[in-house]
Amino acid sequence: MFLSGRFFWFLGAVTALFAASYPFSWLFPLAQTALVGFLGLVLTDGMLLFRQKPALTCRRELNPVFSLSDPNTVRILVENQSGMFLQLSIADELPEQFQIRDEEIKLGLPAKQHQVLDRILRPLSRGAYDFGHINVFVATRIGLLERRLIFEQTQQVSVYPSIIQMKQFELRAMRHIAHDTGIKKMRRIGHSYEFDQIKNYVQGDDYRSVNWKASSRRATLMVNQYEDEKSQQVYCIVDKSRVMRMPFEGLSLMDYAINTTLAISNIILKKQDKAGLLSFSDVMGATLKAERDTGQLNRIMESLYREKERPVESNFELLYEGVRRLIGARSLLLLFTNFESMYALDRALPTLRRIGRAHLLVVVFFENTEIRKLAQEDVVTTADMYRQTVARQFLQDKKEMVTKLRQYGIQAVLTKPQDLTLNTINKYLELKSRGLI
Repeated sequence: MFLSGRFFWFLGAVTALFAASYPFSWLFPLAQTALVGFLGLVLTDGMLLFRQKPALTCRRELNPVFSLSDPNTVRILVENQSGMFLQLSIADELPEQFQIRDEEIKLGLPAKQHQVLDRILRPLSRGAYDFGHINVFVATRIGLLERRLIFEQTQQVSVYPSIIQMKQFELRAMRHIAHDTGIKKMRRIGHSYEFDQIKNYVQGDDYRSVNWKASSRRATLMVNQYEDEKSQQVYCIVDKSRVMRMPFEGLSLMDYAINTTLAISNIILKKQDKAGLLSFSDVMGATLKAERDTGQLNRIMESLYREKERPVESNFELLYEGVRRLIGARSLLLLFTNFESMYALDRALPTLRRIGRAHLLVVVFFENTEIRKLAQEDVVTTADMYRQTVARQFLQDKKEMVTKLRQYGIQAVLTKPQDLTLNTINKYLELKSRGLI
């Protein structure tokens, strides 16, 4: 049994009435009457609450798999099966990862009525999340006492890389709705080697693809249409060293890379290419050979779910040996890493050049959005001017890294963390349209 705030309010009022009756004796009978009435209300409230267990049901509904960094709905269904109005205060035992401890849902529920309560949760780390019991504090319309009911609803959900984001970008890429979504339509330069069909010429078709024999038979211009080459190997390589632990909007750079890896792998498979996965730091992590079968996406997702950041420097020599041992044929390699200084890039560049000689290497690294905000702030003091100068030099260094990588034949993508998936997909589509893979 718990005493409600209304109980203490009434108790305080009765006590104050007794205190006021000492100089004014005529108030004493009124105070006694108030006390008797208060005790009668408490007794009545207690009988209504504890004579029998309130006919109340409460359960939680949620998806057994949550999507990292996306809004996930947790639904609580509560039903009052009794014949009286109930005041409820619901405290759900949420996983410790959310750090929500003092949030309660208060509502009044009429007799024979039910209500559906939705809560949106946004997980910011992968792993297992344990939900506990649902605690419901029940009071009658009098509201002086509360009774706690515990509904055993222990559940565990797994937070996987963003499945929601994967499906959204699949829809965008497959429908080619570039102007609405940011996915670019890539104009083909020349054509690849796989013949698709002969079709009527329309303005903009490559005149070098005109099929003169078919044109003479149909008395109208006909052109050969080619399709993207299929079954090409594409590997996503995730750096899980300390440079990827930097947080942006609650997510680490590694988690941004993991979400993007799942989304781009899905599109790679939809494009009939083979998707593979590598991860590394001071040791090699996940190694999945590029395949195109139906279970490959699930294997990639399970591998990404288990990946953990490591507080160590990345070993690019180890990556080179892993690539050389695992990947035989020329492939497209999407390397998600981060360089915060030109010195860090210069240390890795010789190894990246060796990898780039055997494969088409795309280095994807991150723009520091906090530094950009600092570079765009108004200057008031001399210290502000120095900070802004350093910030702008830092941003310029990042641009020079892109230039330097391209000078050595390495493709480079410098992106904001929140734009990573979009820019990576566009780069993949661009390389396919240019026939580079």
